[in-house]
Amino acid sequence: MDVLASVRADVLDHFGVDAARVDAASVTFLGVEPIEILRIVAGDLVHYVTLGGSRHPMGDPTALLADPLRGPRAELVLTLRSGVGASSGLAKSLGILAAAPVVEGVVLQADALMELGESMWHDAPFTSVLLGDSDIPDVVLPDPAEPVRYFTVTPVTATEAAWVRVRGAQALRDAWQEAGIDVRDPTRPAANL
Repeated sequence: MDVLASVRADVLDHFGVDAARVDAASVTFLGVEPIEILRIVAGDLVHYVTLGGSRHPMGDPTALLADPLRGPRAELVLTLRSGVGASSGLAKSLGILAAAPVVEGVVLQADALMELGESMWHDAPFTSVLLGDSDIPDVVLPDPAEPVRYFTVTPVTATEAAWVRVRGAQALRDAWQEAGIDVRDPTRPAANL
């Protein structure tokens, strides 16, 4: 079963592009298989999609044996109103997030707050991300494997991350909406909480 080929085909189909029109960067960490970051331009939006996080199912890090087929699988998608540059460090940050299930035993899920410990890209005020449900359909895999789910990645500042820890993910989303903040703007201000 070639999970990544299925995921790649489905995501390219979702955005209506062929592989020749997609830029890609590969990120490798010691002991982890490469994570590819696809860069898909669609009008004034740039989508950064991970490819490699779904290679293996996410599972309980305390289990003695990992199940090679069963368990949730996930990839990440970050959408910005403009690109942030190839040398910005964004690909590395997305690679770290996508590799977290293998490296740290994290199970990616909607409303999860993930700390990066550094700027998401060069000079960005965002040091954490909030995961959410994506409109990209799940990629169905042959039984008994679970489908691959996509989660949106929304960069958040340290203040916004603290807000999520105290009040929850939906409270931050409500604050963004109330303030008219476009979370796809890479130069957006932090929510005034």
